[in-house]
Amino acid sequence: MSEPRSLTLAGGRLAALAWGDEQARTWLALHGWLDNAASFSRLAPRLVAALGIRVVAIDFAGHGLSQHRCGDYALWDYCHDLLDACDDLGLSRAPLLAHSMGAGVACLLAAALPERVESLMLLDGLGALTTEAEEAPSQLRKGLLADRRPLSSPPRYPDSETAVAARVAGGATPIDAETARPLVARNLEVLADGRVQLRTDARLLRPSLVRFSPAQVAGMLTAIRCPVLLVEGKTGIMGERARACRARAAVLTLTRHVLSGGHHLHLEPASVCRVTETIVRWQECGS
Repeated sequence: MSEPRSLTLAGGRLAALAWGDEQARTWLALHGWLDNAASFSRLAPRLVAALGIRVVAIDFAGHGLSQHRCGDYALWDYCHDLLDACDDLGLSRAPLLAHSMGAGVACLLAAALPERVESLMLLDGLGALTTEAEEAPSQLRKGLLADRRPLSSPPRYPDSETAVAARVAGGATPIDAETARPLVARNLEVLADGRVQLRTDARLLRPSLVRFSPAQVAGMLTAIRCPVLLVEGKTGIMGERARACRARAAVLTLTRHVLSGGHHLHLEPASVCRVTETIVRWQECGS
């Protein structure tokens, strides 16, 4: 597998990893919540080899090696990270390869600025978390109160393997150590005493002040017109849950494939080859 090249974008605000020739057609890759660009460390080299493309995976603000924000981390704010990366790379229009929260960001951009998005390849994610209109006051209350509390110190561990074990034990979705290891490695900094500490902005763990309503997300998804490939894990976060069914039904251009694997199936050693084959086949069929 080819080693990625490290990039800095948006005046140094964003960090990224790039695989493939700089002159090749470029795909932008968008990771999930609390993950980072290393989410694509097993999938991207395979896609580069099979399709002759370049994959640039960014660290969203507050994640990985990117800078932390001074304010909130609303989902739509990540659209600026994506647009800034595209502008820096000279991409007026790009295919987006996106996982989980990154898939939500990609959907928002495809709906709002369709001229900037060529196609969507979504990995176990579609749309966004929502709040019913009548629940908006309580959601805002949670967010405001959380923002008033002091930030907790970043977790520290004696070594990287202990940090990996903590991710496995405390992750929002099930993940094994081999799958988690690249994500954790990119997210650690070594301290003077030899211990390691997470880089992630602790404010990412705070509840959102505001979320879209279900009707707003449905409107976003219905507005998408570019080709959409959705690759789900059999034990991922979507399945036949009511919200997932409604989201899939709203996208008129969607092709769905369900593969063996979990939420991080694109990073799981046992699943990544099948994910690669599915994306390559979709591309070769004209997406």
